[in-house]
Amino acid sequence: MLIPHDTRIALDTVVDLMNTAPEGGRGDGLRDVAALYAFVRSHDVSGVGQLGEQDLRAVRDVRKRFADVFSAPDARTAAELINQLVAAAGTTPQLTDHDGYDWHVHYFAPGASVADHLAADCGMALAFIVVAGEQDRLRRCEAPDCGRAFVDLSRNRSRRYCDSRTCGNRLHVAAYRARRKEAAAG
Repeated sequence: MLIPHDTRIALDTVVDLMNTAPEGGRGDGLRDVAALYAFVRSHDVSGVGQLGEQDLRAVRDVRKRFADVFSAPDARTAAELINQLVAAAGTTPQLTDHDGYDWHVHYFAPGASVADHLAADCGMALAFIVVAGEQDRLRRCEAPDCGRAFVDLSRNRSRRYCDSRTCGNRLHVAAYRARRKEAAAG
């Protein structure tokens, strides 16, 4: 699956934003405005000015709406959710080549809030996945104690864990030990 650079960055941002949600014993990665600033800086979200509590609440709402897209049972439902998200953000597509990046499209309106910026750009990245018929690549980690979001970009759509070195390896080792224990008892 060929994904343009800016779409890949937006998909990574969606995943990282979703993975700030308080789930499975993890605290909220967007616990305060300082954490939101850190997220914005680490993802090079451009054109963001002063942030406040209202921005934090709005970004948490966008995060929840992205999670709804990931858990949508079918493409039609995902499309409806994405359409609502992108429309509410007031998208205004425009070509840009800032900060050393080649030409790419921004979908957020000039002066948009950080939540609208994320909803528009990241929502459009999710839209491209649905349009390509690849919604099944939007996944949650299958490790019982994890559930983190990821986009499966493997060639054969076989990725099951958010990180094969942690969750995947941990489960493989546990299965191996269980087989060894069973063989020793049998």
